[in-house]
Formats: sequence, structure tokens, C-alpha cells
Amino acid sequence: MYSRRVFTLSVVTFAGLLASACSSLPQTPQPVFGAYSCGQLEIAVSGADDSELISVDYLDRGILLKPAESASGALYVAPGDEKTRFWSKGERATLTIQGQTYPECLPPGGVEMPFEASGNEPFWHVTIDGEELFLTRPYEQDQTRRIPVELSTANRHGREFVATLEDLPVTLAVARQLCENSMSGAQYPAQVRLTVGGESFAGCGGDRLRLFRGAEWVVEDLAGSGIIDRSRITIEFLEDNRVAGRASCNRYTGHYRLGSEGIAFGQLATTRMACAPALMDQEVRFLELLGKVSSVAIGRQGELRLSTPGGDLIRAFQSGHESP
Repeated sequence: MYSRRVFTLSVVTFAGLLASACSSLPQTPQPVFGAYSCGQLEIAVSGADDSELISVDYLDRGILLKPAESASGALYVAPGDEKTRFWSKGERATLTIQGQTYPECLPPGGVEMPFEASGNEPFWHVTIDGEELFLTRPYEQDQTRRIPVELSTANRHGREFVATLEDLPVTLAVARQLCENSMSGAQYPAQVRLTVGGESFAGCGGDRLRLFRGAEWVVEDLAGSGIIDRSRITIEFLEDNRVAGRASCNRYTGHYRLGSEGIAFGQLATTRMACAPALMDQEVRFLELLGKVSSVAIGRQGELRLSTPGGDLIRAFQSGHESP
């Protein structure tokens, strides 16, 4: 039985930088210890007593990493496995496990850079990239302003950025909570409020892939018929728009495309193992349904919901442990 995780973008307070040792000696850059969200993968980074090693804990396991040379930031690599590593610099961090790189790892309330957000009725759009804000104001869709921006508030709930446009104060408040576009229905990982002068406008922002990537989704229902007891169907959204998993008997790989109006899966390749007829039939049904999927959403219980135009639904929950 696989654990069901209620979908939440709530975050946990994280510790500050480790205190420096003797300042006269060269020091290895240290990561910010504490909690991170790498898409849907939640990790905890901590130091080991009397050791330069760090521990990265996720799901039901942990890995030890040792310091490695890096042009900037703090890099830690697994002994004997160069494809497993953790890198951080300030709030930015990246985790790679056995060659698979997860979405940017964010501390509590953090936002990826560049960060994009938009709203409707009236339309507006912003992009924050470092210390610059690119603003398409409401009622000015044909003009984008480029202005300096500063981070004014950072806490476990989100971030607030401030700027000035022609003597008008501009504020962009970002809360790490699931948000649904009022026109397209597309979901985003952050609720956003833009304030220009005395007017405020609501919208959504962040990288939509963070809602789906970083988890192994275990299918529990195929078009209302459930799945065979003790069988296993999984879906993983990987980097470079790749998808992979187990189809019941065989493993499959392929590509997907996520757009503002929905999702589409390309042709899938599978291994060639033979299993019991019932498992093979279930595998064929799953692959056929996946090929017809046109929309994706996160449900109220945190489940992944993949729907076809005909109303058939693939429903999956996040696995609570690493797949063997």
C-alpha cells in the first residue's frame, strides 16, 4: 500500500549558515542547512558531527556527500558516484541523484529565478530576474517596463518584492500556495498579488512543472476500474520533458508537452517482457489511456489527475518511498 500525501506547498523554517571556523584558514563553502522543496521532492540537508560530510534525507532514505571543488557555491558529491550531488549558493540549490536532476531546490517560501506571474481581467504580466522586474501593467498590454526591484520580505510563507515605476510604488507578493488561472484553469505553484499605486490585482505564478516533477506517482485507478492487486503502475515527469515509469509488466519512456491549455504525451517506448495476460491487458489499457490524456491537475487530496477528452481519468498518488 502506498502512502497518500496531501498536496501542500507549505514550508518549514530552515537554519542559517554554519558558523565559520578560523577565518585565517581557507574554508569550504557551506550549504544552507534545513528543508528544501525540489519540485515535489522534499529534502532535509544537515551536517554530520565532526565531519565535512553532509546528509541529504528524502522519502525513506538518506545519502552522505563529501565536499568537492566548485567554481562558485558549495558542491557536495557522493563518494564513488559523481552523478549524485548537491550544490547550493545562497537560496539557490540543485540536487542530482544518479544522474537525474530535480527542479531547483527552494528553501521555505523561496521562488525560482527567473520568476514569472500573470493575471487576467485585466491582463498583466511580470518577470523577476535577479534585481530587475519586467512589468506589463494592467491596461498597457503593448508596453513592458524594465525597472529595478528589491526583495523586501522573505519568510516561510513566501516573498515580497518592491519597486518604483514613475513615482508609483510597485509590490509583488508571492505566497507558495496552489493557484488556478481564472481563464484557462491551469494550475500554478504560487498565488501572486501585484499592487501598482493603490490598485491590486490577483494572479498566479511560478513554474507549473514544479507541481508534477520530483515525485513518483503511483496509479491507483484507471478510468474507474481500479488496478490489479499488487500490480504497479507509475508515472515520473523528468527533466527535458521526458516521462518514464512502470506500465504494469514493462517499463516505458517517452516525452510530454505541457501547455497553457493542457498536456499531451508523445509516442511511448516500452521494454519487451511478457507477464500474465491480466497484467498485459492492464498495461495496454494504461498506455492507451495515457496516449489520449489532454489535461492534468492536482486534486484536493494531492492526487495527480490525468484526464482524456472522453472523461476517462488516471488517478495517482505520490509514493512515500524510493522505487527499487
